[in-house]
Amino acid sequence: MSARSALLAALSSLALLLAAPVHAENDVKIGFVDTERILREAAPAVRAQKKLEKEFEKRSQELERMAKQLQAMQQNMEKNAVTLSDSDRRAKEREFSELTRDMQRKEREYREDLNQRRNEELSGVLDRANKAIKVIAEAEKYDIIFQEVVYRSARIDITEKVLKALADPPATK
Repeated sequence: MSARSALLAALSSLALLLAAPVHAENDVKIGFVDTERILREAAPAVRAQKKLEKEFEKRSQELERMAKQLQAMQQNMEKNAVTLSDSDRRAKEREFSELTRDMQRKEREYREDLNQRRNEELSGVLDRANKAIKVIAEAEKYDIIFQEVVYRSARIDITEKVLKALADPPATK
């Protein structure tokens, strides 16, 4: 959701609340959930992060190994610059450039794959969180629950309840 559409949605919701009859004002129950906190702290989000770290561990180690290799090559070239012949120096520079390009390509692929997998995993977490929010909203008779706001009072923050709901093992289908 873009910032503009989020702002319009929030303003529309606010307008609806303000348009409600004054006598019903005390009957409106509003809640808020900190989605970023859910994605950081919820048990399924933590499990997803650990799963991603394990899944991408070998590739991360390979990139670290390549970075160390490049650093060693650069230091070696600088150290031996005056003793190398022009053809040896050019060969080492070419080898260094090829390895640099290879590493940059692998880093880009790593980031793209990691971002895609993170989005997949977090999408599942958000689905579970939204279901938990709906259950809490219905059980506690909330009229509206916001997930993105500019300001909120701690009094309406139900993030802890959602985190607790997500900590419980998922119900079997």
